Amino acid sequence: MRPPQVQIDFGTPPGSPPRTSSEFEEIPYPATHPFYSTNSQSYKHEESLPLHHMNEDTSARRRVARGPGSSGGFMSGDEHENEMHYDDDGKDVYSKLRPARSRVSSGRVHRPPPPPPTSISEFISQNLEHLPPVIYTLLSCWTRFHKIGLANTVVWDEAHFGKFGSHYLKREFYFDVHPPLGKMLVGLAGLLSGYDGHFEFKSGVTYDENVPYVAMRVMMATFGVALVPLGWYTAVELGMSSWSCHLVALMVLCDVAWLAISRFILLDSMLLFFTFTTVFLLTKFHNQQYQSFSFDWWMWLAFTGISIGCVTSVKWIGLFVTAVVGLYTIEDLWDKFGDLRMTNRDQIRHWAARVACLIVLPILVYMLSFKLHFLILNHSGPGDSTMSSLFQAHLVGNDFGKNPREIAFGSKITLKGMGWGGGLLHSHVQTYPVGSGQQQVTCYHYKDDNNHWTVLPTWEAPEYNPNGELQFLQDGDVIRLQHVPTTRHLHSHSVAAPVTKLNNEVSCYGNSTVGDFHDYWVIEVVDDIKQGTKEQITKIHSLTTRLRFKHQALGCYLYASNAVLPQWGFKQLEVSCTKENDPEDMHTYWNVESHWNDRLPSGDAKFYKSPFLRDFWHLNVAMMTSNNALIPDPDKEDILASSPTDWPWMRLGLRMCGWGDDQTKYYLLGTPVIWWGGTASLIVSVIVFGVYLLRHQRKYIDMTPQQWDHFLYVGKIAGYGWFLHYFPFFIMGRVTYVHHYLPTLYFSVLMLAHLLDHFIFSARWKDSTKRVSFGICAFLIVGNFWWFRGMAWGIDGPINDYWGLLWRKTWNIYNA
Repeated sequence: MRPPQVQIDFGTPPGSPPRTSSEFEEIPYPATHPFYSTNSQSYKHEESLPLHHMNEDTSARRRVARGPGSSGGFMSGDEHENEMHYDDDGKDVYSKLRPARSRVSSGRVHRPPPPPPTSISEFISQNLEHLPPVIYTLLSCWTRFHKIGLANTVVWDEAHFGKFGSHYLKREFYFDVHPPLGKMLVGLAGLLSGYDGHFEFKSGVTYDENVPYVAMRVMMATFGVALVPLGWYTAVELGMSSWSCHLVALMVLCDVAWLAISRFILLDSMLLFFTFTTVFLLTKFHNQQYQSFSFDWWMWLAFTGISIGCVTSVKWIGLFVTAVVGLYTIEDLWDKFGDLRMTNRDQIRHWAARVACLIVLPILVYMLSFKLHFLILNHSGPGDSTMSSLFQAHLVGNDFGKNPREIAFGSKITLKGMGWGGGLLHSHVQTYPVGSGQQQVTCYHYKDDNNHWTVLPTWEAPEYNPNGELQFLQDGDVIRLQHVPTTRHLHSHSVAAPVTKLNNEVSCYGNSTVGDFHDYWVIEVVDDIKQGTKEQITKIHSLTTRLRFKHQALGCYLYASNAVLPQWGFKQLEVSCTKENDPEDMHTYWNVESHWNDRLPSGDAKFYKSPFLRDFWHLNVAMMTSNNALIPDPDKEDILASSPTDWPWMRLGLRMCGWGDDQTKYYLLGTPVIWWGGTASLIVSVIVFGVYLLRHQRKYIDMTPQQWDHFLYVGKIAGYGWFLHYFPFFIMGRVTYVHHYLPTLYFSVLMLAHLLDHFIFSARWKDSTKRVSFGICAFLIVGNFWWFRGMAWGIDGPINDYWGLLWRKTWNIYNA
C-alpha cells in the first residue's frame, strides 16, 4: 500500500511579490489543499488567537519590542515600525515575537563588533559614542580638582588616614578597624608625592610646607573623577537610553556629597570607585551570558571577583555590594538549574566558575592586601599589641624575642589574651562603679605600664628572695600576680562581672602586705608551639607556651571575652572569671608576652615564627571587635553623628572642619534634587511594580516578556543594591554618619534614571517632549549643584554672609 502523498512548501517561488510586514501572521497554503477553493488565488489564513476579549475600546496597548536592551518604556516606541504593527486606527495588532537569539533578555543589546576602520573618519564615526563620557570625565576633573588645595589644614578624617599613610612610609605597624588596601593606596600617594611620613596629621593643624597635601588630595580625587565615566558606561550596559545615560553621568558629576568626599585624603573615594566598578563589571558579565565560557565571559566574571576583593579590602561596607553580586548569581544559577536543555556538565562548570571567580578570587585578593600589609609594616609601632606575641617578636625594634625564655618567680611579665581580638591584662586606679567597687581589671590593646605584673608565691609560702635560688614556673604552680604600678593583686570573688553577669568579677585588691586566698591562681599548661604537648613541657616559656589560670578558691578560669565595658571602663574589654571549664575555649588561653628578669639570659628571636593565616585571622577578629565597640555614647552627644533615617531625605549634614569665620568651611551634604529624586524613585518603583503585577493578574499585557525581564533586571540591580546598602545600618550597633549613605546613593541614582527611561525616554513620546524633559532634569541637576557648590569647594569668611543654603531647618550650616 502506497503511503499518502505529502506536498511540501519550500518557500515563495522566484518572482513572487515580497512578503508584507505581517508575514509571520500569514501562512501560505497550496492551492490544491482540499480545505480551500481551487478557483481562488493563494488563500491566506489569518490565525485567530485569544486576546482576553480585548477590543479597540477596552484592550490594553502592547509595548514595542525594541530588542533585549529596551526598557519597555511607558507608551513605548511607535517609531520602530519594523518591530511592531498597527491597524489603520493605530491600534496594536497581536504579533508573534521572533525567538531571542540567546537566553539573555535584559541589559544592553548585543551587537557584533564593527569591521576594522580603514580611515580616520571611519575610526571617529565608530567611536563617536565615547565622546560624551570623555567630555563628562573632563568636567569631572575640573569639579574634583578645582580649589582642591584651598584649605591648608587637616580636614576631618584626614587626621586618621593621612596618619595611617605615614605609618606605611615609616613602615610602623598600626591598628585600624578598616582593611588595609585603601590606606596602602594613601601611603602610595604620599610616596609618589615625595612625602616622608614625618607629619602627625593632627586634626585642624596647618600642613607643613614640606607636606605635599595637594598632590596627595589630587591622587585621591582621581578615584572620584573615575566615578563619572563608570556611571555612564554602567547605564549603557544596563541597556538604558542615551538620555538616561546622560542623566546618570550628570547626577554622578553634580552630587555635592560625592564631590566633597572625593577631594580629601580619605578612603571614601576609593570605596565608591570600587563599588562603581563592581556594579559595572557585573553588568558587563551579564551581557556576556549569551556566550557562556567564552574568553570575554571569563574575563568579566574574573574582573568582577577582583573588584569584590578590592572593595572589601578598602572597607567592610564593600560586603554590601558583594551581596548584590551574590543575589544576582543565586538567581542566575537557579534559572540555569531549571533549564532542562543544559547538560549536567555545563551546570557543574557554571557553579565551579562562580565559586572560583566570585568566592575564591575575592578572598585571595583580600588576603593579598593583608599579606602586603604585614610585609610593609615590619617595624614596631603603635598597633603592636593587637597582634599575637609571636607576630610582634619579629617586628624590627621589638624586644620580645630577646627577652628571657623561661619564666621564674620574681619575673615581671605582661599577659596576652590569646582569644581572637584579645588584648593585654590591664588594671588602673579607677574602680568598678558596680559590684565590689574594687580596682578595675580589663584587657587593653596598647602598651602601657599598667599592663605589668610580677609573679609571686602565695602568702603562706616563704617571701620571695630576689637573691635566692631561681624557681622556674611549672604546670600546677599556685601564684599571685601583683600589679606593678598599684601593688594590688589579681583577685576574684563571688560577685557578678559587670557585663558578663554569669561570670565572676575580676578585680585588683590589697597591697604588698595585705591580701587573702582569693589572690591565688593555679597555672594550667595547655601546650607549647615549640615544645609540643603538655606532657613534653618542662618549663613555661614566654611567647610560645599557652596557659590557663584557674582560681584556686572558686574553680573558675581567667577569661578575656570580647565584651566591651561602658564608658566608665574606657571602652576596654572585660576580664572576668568563667565558671565553665572548657579546655577548648580560646578566651581562657594566655601567654607571657613581655618578660623582664635580670637573672635570666636573653632569648633569640629566630626561635619564634608566626604563621600568616593565624595572623590574618587574628587581625580581622580584632578589627571586628574594635568596630563593634564604636557605639554611640549616651553620655556624650556627637554632633557629627546621624541615624540612617536621616539620610534619604537629607535631614542632617556634617561639618567637616572648624566653623570659624577665618576658616575654610566644608559641609558634607548632597545635592537635594538628586537625593530627594532618588529616594522618591524608590517609592515610585515599588508602586509601579505593584501596579504592573495587578494588571498582569487582570490579564493586561503591558510589556513583552523581554521588556518585562529587562524592567525587572535593572530594577533589581538598583533596588536590591539600595536595600542591601541601607538597611544593614539599622541593625548595626556602631555610630553612623551621613557619609555611610554615599555608596547607597548610587543605586537610588540608577533607579531614578531607570524610571525616567521607562516612562519618558524609551516611551512613545515625541522627540521634542523627550528633549524638553531631559532639559528640565539636566537644568535642575546642574542648577542645584551650582547653588550648593561652595559646600564642596570651600566657603571662606563668615558663613552668615552666604544666604539661601538652609533648605531644611535641621541643617546646622549657620551659626545660629
